[in-house]
Amino acid sequence: MDTRDRIVAAAAEVMRDRGLARATTKEIAKAAGYSEATLYKHFRDKTDLFLAVLGERGPTGLAPVLLRLPDQVGKKPVEDVLHEVAQAAAEFYEQGFPMAASLFSEPSLLAAHRAALRARGAGPQFVGRALRDYLAAEQANGRVSEGVDPAAAGSLLLGACLERAFIGHFLDPAEHRPGVEEFAGSVVAALLGGVAPKESIQDKGRPSTPPPPGTRRT
Repeated sequence: MDTRDRIVAAAAEVMRDRGLARATTKEIAKAAGYSEATLYKHFRDKTDLFLAVLGERGPTGLAPVLLRLPDQVGKKPVEDVLHEVAQAAAEFYEQGFPMAASLFSEPSLLAAHRAALRARGAGPQFVGRALRDYLAAEQANGRVSEGVDPAAAGSLLLGACLERAFIGHFLDPAEHRPGVEEFAGSVVAALLGGVAPKESIQDKGRPSTPPPPGTRRT
């Protein structure tokens, strides 16, 4: 393991234990066995380290899945693609949630982290945009219903993944919850199937039958 890898491994451990806001580059360098100056030879700042931890020490499936989305349009079944996204996102958020959550208790650090991500052209919003664009392309291709809002559909899927991460870290570790693959399958099935009975959807578009003469509407 070279110097850079040792620093990333130490950062992952420190960030998981203390959260991103409380983890310092000095503490990370010490845990890796190097000086802080050595750390800055490989990373610009703590945000740079955090992105390296997410990309190299956490689940690495989300970025590749998102990058493949444009090539999946009109080819792989939409259900299969969404299942891949849901599974990758659930694993990614579960890994990153405890590290990033502490940022929200420190407004100044959150602002600095947001600015650093913006400078790199990165940020959590790009996950939703990639999924929205994929669904919009499949909609234009006739494989997603015309009445669906691609952005809202993507938010429903990713929101479920983020909620799973939050609940999973909040609950007692001994409490049972579905595995990632089972979770992804059930969420995608619910998203594609909808929750309203088909009869209700059909009836919604029919003109209402006028009441008999003399009957008051309620």
